[in-house]
Amino acid sequence: MPLVPQRADVPVTIDESKCVDGCTLCVDMCPLDSLAIREDNGKAYMHVDECWYCGPCAARCPTGAVTVNMPYLLR
Repeated sequence: MPLVPQRADVPVTIDESKCVDGCTLCVDMCPLDSLAIREDNGKAYMHVDECWYCGPCAARCPTGAVTVNMPYLLR
């Protein structure tokens, strides 16, 4: 079992404790199809390291599980 349950160096992180099983709102909002749903637990995750930092995935999440980690230079 990995020590860290999810990668922290990707542009979008998902707090699995807040992520609603089977909800696809963030996945549906991503214009790059960077997010996906895990088949083993129904939670969202970032499956490719591409992101425009546009933010609709985080804005659409009803529980606040999605965080867009914007680089300092884009803020």
